[in-house]
Amino acid sequence: MKGISVAKSKNETALLKESRYGPLYYLRRDWQLYTLLILPLVLVLVFKYTPLAGLVLAFKDYKIAKGFWGSEWVGMEIFQELFAKPDFARAVRNTLLLNVLDLLFSFTVPIFLALLLHEVKNVLFKRVNQTMLYLPHFLSWVIIGAMAYQLLGEGNGMINNLLVTLGAERIPFLQQDTNWLISYLAIGIWQSMGWGTIIYLAAMSSINPEMYEAATVDGASRWRKMWNITLPSIRPTIVTLLIMSLGGVMGGSFERIYALLNRATTEFTTTIPVLVYRWGIEGGDISRATALGLFQALIGLVLVLTADRIAKKMGEDGLL
Repeated sequence: MKGISVAKSKNETALLKESRYGPLYYLRRDWQLYTLLILPLVLVLVFKYTPLAGLVLAFKDYKIAKGFWGSEWVGMEIFQELFAKPDFARAVRNTLLLNVLDLLFSFTVPIFLALLLHEVKNVLFKRVNQTMLYLPHFLSWVIIGAMAYQLLGEGNGMINNLLVTLGAERIPFLQQDTNWLISYLAIGIWQSMGWGTIIYLAAMSSINPEMYEAATVDGASRWRKMWNITLPSIRPTIVTLLIMSLGGVMGGSFERIYALLNRATTEFTTTIPVLVYRWGIEGGDISRATALGLFQALIGLVLVLTADRIAKKMGEDGLL
């Protein structure tokens, strides 16, 4: 027992000799937790940071026969050609249009939906509705696209067949550009609103109930409680998610567009992710596709940093 106590004392002395707030102290104290971090860190390094070396292809005239390092270095020539192409300007315009509209509707609808569900007092009804709302989040866009054409198709779509039965004319929901844009936004809202609602409801669950009780005593209506208590309480969550969403304004979902596009609708379907796929995978122009992807990533980074700085100036914590 004496030997054990002496060894324990020496170990404690060694820990105290290290800076109590230094990295070695915490590494020795929580080594099990740091060990658990090894695998995730390796995965991040391999799949997130190692591919960054491929960005050098944006500055090379890449030829498969010459290889990664043997291809000719051309500097900014790829970017100059990229910016001069009509498809580039069209892709940037469509990407901004689709993602800004998506941000305007798909980001705000979950907030309103969460506020409404928060006011529901029947627990069973609330849980059933939550489950039904977030189930579409787990469907792939391939399945959602197939469902969309089965429901909204002009020829044999279920909704158009119903319209014909009622004596109305068929509506080209997915075969006309403006209608395709509206359908694209509506399907995106349906797919994402349930999952976003869960995040806001989780934030609302941490609100102190005494605040609502005090407001009730003061005679506040449900609307006033929602406006003066609920919304201010979840504002940090809204700001954080908004900053993260702004990073994707120049990106968007390739799967979503590709699952819904067709030959009849070409006005809004040429976006940056689709153009990267067409140039890189279908056309084999790896250098141009890499340059376009790098441009997209840099704009997204600038938007996130700008939004974070604005949020901090408004008194919020931000992300960084």
